[in-house]
Amino acid sequence: MQHSTVTTDRCNGHRGCVADIAMLARNIPLFPVDRWCNLADLAEARSASQHRIGWAAIFLKAYGKIVHETPALRSWFLPGLWPRIATTNQNVATLAINRTNNNSEQLYWARLHQPESKSLIEIQRFIDNCCNGSIEELFKRQRELELLPGFLRKAVLRWNHRSGSHKRCSRIGTFSLSTLAGYGASNHFHPTLCTTSISYRPIEADGRCLITLIADHRVIDGVVVARSLAHLEKVLRQEIIPELRSQKNPLATDATP
Repeated sequence: MQHSTVTTDRCNGHRGCVADIAMLARNIPLFPVDRWCNLADLAEARSASQHRIGWAAIFLKAYGKIVHETPALRSWFLPGLWPRIATTNQNVATLAINRTNNNSEQLYWARLHQPESKSLIEIQRFIDNCCNGSIEELFKRQRELELLPGFLRKAVLRWNHRSGSHKRCSRIGTFSLSTLAGYGASNHFHPTLCTTSISYRPIEADGRCLITLIADHRVIDGVVVARSLAHLEKVLRQEIIPELRSQKNPLATDATP
């Protein structure tokens, strides 16, 4: 009879950091709202463009515009004896990036300031750099956080999340984007420390796309989220398509996340 065995490995700083963020997100009353959007014309314009623009770049810019125009989406909850709602005029997107480091799949968070003011080309170059550039240079702050003892790392994350400082946006982000559409899958309800986080499924054959917006119920309600998704579809079709069609110079790289 063969006996089963169990091996255990120490949870390293990177895995511990991801676990700490996931556990902290459990205390946030998050809820997802879905909307099917017709993106057939957008998909056609993207395919016909002389530039290589990934869907992540498109959604970062389009939803960045919504967040920029909607103060409630740039707000966050401050707990305490007298709970408050803080609002910033900054707009910082947090993008989940999967990288392979030392033969290990690892998750990193990239910050993009004012995505709504950047061109799709600039955003795509930023994403390409995050996917291919030096991890030590691009994610220096996260790497430093991973080196801290667990109790101190948790304290730093908790402090940043509950902070009313203007630096919170640069450390946490105003909103986030996480997707597995490039792998033919959907992460319908992922943990996030931001007030809202957007995700999308692979585009269907008929051009429809299921877009999910996860929101913090302490800050906003379902109607605001639903309205934001409707506005997002409008921006994608009325503002992103013309930009795609106006592009002239191709990008230098080939990989699209």
